[in-house]
Amino acid sequence: MRSSGYLTNMVTTKQEKRFALLMAARDSDYVKTTYGGYYNVFVDAYGDQGERWDLFRVIDGEFPCSADICMYDAFVISGSPNDAYGDEPWVMELCELLQKLDSMRKKLLGICFGHQVLCHALGGKVGKAETGWDIGVREVTVVDEVPCGLKGESKVSMLCTHHPILEIHQDEVWEVPEEGEVVAYSEKTGVEVFAIQDRVLGIQGHPEYSKDILCNIIDRLVGNHTIDKDFAEETKLVLDKVEPDAKFWIHVCKKFLKNN
Repeated sequence: MRSSGYLTNMVTTKQEKRFALLMAARDSDYVKTTYGGYYNVFVDAYGDQGERWDLFRVIDGEFPCSADICMYDAFVISGSPNDAYGDEPWVMELCELLQKLDSMRKKLLGICFGHQVLCHALGGKVGKAETGWDIGVREVTVVDEVPCGLKGESKVSMLCTHHPILEIHQDEVWEVPEEGEVVAYSEKTGVEVFAIQDRVLGIQGHPEYSKDILCNIIDRLVGNHTIDKDFAEETKLVLDKVEPDAKFWIHVCKKFLKNN
């Protein structure tokens, strides 16, 4: 079943780029009230004027029709509380779709769960992190050699450095797909970013999140006894003192999606 389309700009032109957002999480009450839903969070971060972004709630079984997928310039897979290696029907259908899209050489950007499910679908290995939850701001080191499609203004751009990012995950990529390259790592997570040439990009962190979104998720995890209250409070104290480099990570994502 296909969801209805949503536009960032109601005027359609022949030149407009078209993107599909594969939403793997349901909107929290906080995000609905504050931002109008995760769709707006993603499009505000990654979208530009004159583009069309269509929403498919894959967690609820809404997928793009096979006949329509050729119309999209790129696909973005969101985070999710579910396991990327789980056997839920929608996760398995998502993996099949990602395999098909990759065979069509469509651009695929995965965020958190999206990063993991891309890896899993394309032949890599994903599982629980031995070191447990990673929540807060994590400094990520980008390796020296980065696929051309991810580079900034020049061939050797500013990517060879450290960039903090907001994180909240319990699973991680253990091994990238055969064609994949590890693009970035951190002290806690060996594969923070992976890429396959210039068509697949997986990012473990959340460039699109703000601190208040992360704090609300932390509160909900405490409320359902998933994480300890003391751990949550300590995480929030650190979060207050460190800023993510959202501008950098959003630039990387948009550069990858749009080649601009």
